Amino acid sequence: MGYSQIDLHIGEGIATLTLNRPEKMNAYTRTMMNEIIDALDRTDADDNVRAVIFTGAGDRAFCAGADLTPESGGGPFASAAAVDDLSDPQVRDSGGLMTLRLYQSKKPLISACNGAAVGIGATMQLPMDMRLASENARFGFVFARRGIVPEACSSWFLPKIVGINRALEWCMTGRIFGAEEAREAGLVRSVHAPGDLIDAARGLAREIADNTSAVSVAMTRAMLWRLPSADHPMEAHKIDSRAIYRLSKGADAQEGVQSFLEKRPPAFPLRVSGDMPDFYPWWGEEPGYE
Repeated sequence: MGYSQIDLHIGEGIATLTLNRPEKMNAYTRTMMNEIIDALDRTDADDNVRAVIFTGAGDRAFCAGADLTPESGGGPFASAAAVDDLSDPQVRDSGGLMTLRLYQSKKPLISACNGAAVGIGATMQLPMDMRLASENARFGFVFARRGIVPEACSSWFLPKIVGINRALEWCMTGRIFGAEEAREAGLVRSVHAPGDLIDAARGLAREIADNTSAVSVAMTRAMLWRLPSADHPMEAHKIDSRAIYRLSKGADAQEGVQSFLEKRPPAFPLRVSGDMPDFYPWWGEEPGYE
């Protein structure tokens, strides 16, 4: 699939996905949604990809929200009407379709927020595992100021990340806030000078790619996103136990121990495409993004 609104570059174990509509401040459209989903399908299937970095083209915006211009097929609900039958409960928010795909990723996702991130530009970053911001970044969950409500599953993600009180404040006021406030609340892990942002994101990706087992990371990502929502810690204990048992008998565990004893970098042989534990995915059927 050729891309018209994103750019995907893969090299040295790291994929960089750039939202690429700088003339529109990388505003979100259904085309962009489809391209991001396709790109995630590609990175999940490519065993050479160990982490995916998201950023925006240009120096003004990560993503300035949904494109509301008529030529984009937009309007106030551009990110909401992704199906033909809009009768409840069939309507599906296209931002949510995308964030569910991000949630299902087998590879770590790192956001390098380089500028304005408003509406879907903010909510699409919530399923990412690590979020970094430029000093120029600005965030806004502005839905109440547009007469709508938070979308893209953000009512599930945002309170988990920053707590219910901060989530309520940001969403009820709809105000724009800066990178330092985002860092203080835990929305982003660190704030960087604009010229240092991508290097910092690549440094994190490189640490994962050079030192960890791809299978271990994929399992860890699934466990940490899903198990905190379980009704009882016994559910986590069951999955922990099965995962430790299966992985400890595998080639990656042997290599992890041997490389430690020999004081050398590991060369883990197992691949996400074919070597995940036999009980993965353990959660069975769940609503997909199709």
